[in-house]
Amino acid sequence: MAVSEGERAPRFNLPDQDGNQVSLDDMRGRWVVLWWYPAASTPG
Repeated sequence: MAVSEGERAPRFNLPDQDGNQVSLDDMRGRWVVLWWYPAASTPG
């Protein structure tokens, strides 16, 4: 699912750096920045 600039993100849950589940709802009212590396932990 692609999200366009200015569009609201869908609800989701992800593990943080310590393995604790964090949901987008937990961050309501705050700025949120997601950072990931699509090829991280892959060979090549």
